[in-house]
Amino acid sequence: MRFSLAGMISNDIGVDLGTANTLVWVKGRGIVLNEPSIVAVERNTRKPLAIGAEAKQMLGRAPSEIEVIRPMKDGVIANFEIAEEMLRGFLTKVQRNRGLFRPRVVICVPSGITEVEKRAVRDSAEAARANEVYLIAEPMAAAIGAGLPIENPVGSMIIDIGGGTSEIAVISLSGIVTTISERIGGDEMDEAIIQYVKRTYNLSIGNRMAEEIKIRIGSAYPLPEEMEHTVRGRHLVTNIPQVVVVTASEIREALSESIDRIVQAVLQALERTPPELAADIIDRGIALSGGGALIKGLDERLREATNLPINVVDDPLTAVVRGTGIVLEDISAYKKVLM
Repeated sequence: MRFSLAGMISNDIGVDLGTANTLVWVKGRGIVLNEPSIVAVERNTRKPLAIGAEAKQMLGRAPSEIEVIRPMKDGVIANFEIAEEMLRGFLTKVQRNRGLFRPRVVICVPSGITEVEKRAVRDSAEAARANEVYLIAEPMAAAIGAGLPIENPVGSMIIDIGGGTSEIAVISLSGIVTTISERIGGDEMDEAIIQYVKRTYNLSIGNRMAEEIKIRIGSAYPLPEEMEHTVRGRHLVTNIPQVVVVTASEIREALSESIDRIVQAVLQALERTPPELAADIIDRGIALSGGGALIKGLDERLREATNLPINVVDDPLTAVVRGTGIVLEDISAYKKVLM
């Protein structure tokens, strides 16, 4: 009776603990939170002042006594203490019955995560008052969220490009047959844009402006109509605020190295795929998910490199957390895919 009552009252929670954003799914309610993985703390006391969207507003604008921290790097925890505070804050925000039972939590992690990094994620979730903690590989969660038949004896290939990592996996019979986890993602692309603008225009810009440029005009393949975007920053010689206009072709050049590395990782994964599963991928194509799937022309670039169909999944930004939601509906049926 006690266990059935706990199941009814507690909130089972799925977490896509991303480098750029954290998404939370609550069983029976769907996606209830989608906020930046950022925490603002008081520099001297380390007391959290803001978490998520509120903290992002302070990024690059905070006074010296406030430090704005991104506790996740390359898809894993880089700052344990701050990650714990962030996770606790997000879980507290979404739980309705905090005083009754601790939630059961499924957290997505990169497929290339180390045992030490797994322990850090588990410890953070437990310190944030989670009861049971399960880990699931991001490409597996993305494949489930995208509706791929992971339990069937056929090959399904997925590419999930997040803020810190790009995960490429071939899945069959509820297991990952081939996987490559490259620490390349949206953050590295933002940094490439920052460096390009600095070299080309002697202009210093922040991460927020770089992300805006990437979203507005970033591309991986020539566009039918090349766009432009106004960039505001500080001139490195005069130290005076300045405005320049950059084109989509310039930003494509800035992103080319990161995009090429993703393409090479996909080709490497295909080389490692057993022939029978490779034949399935020829018929079924490759699914593309994550925030990186929204880069203009990336599907075309991959299609040209692989000569295979590339299918951007529905709502690629939420595919991973939707996969955790499906797992939460029947954890016993998905025991094989949990770490």
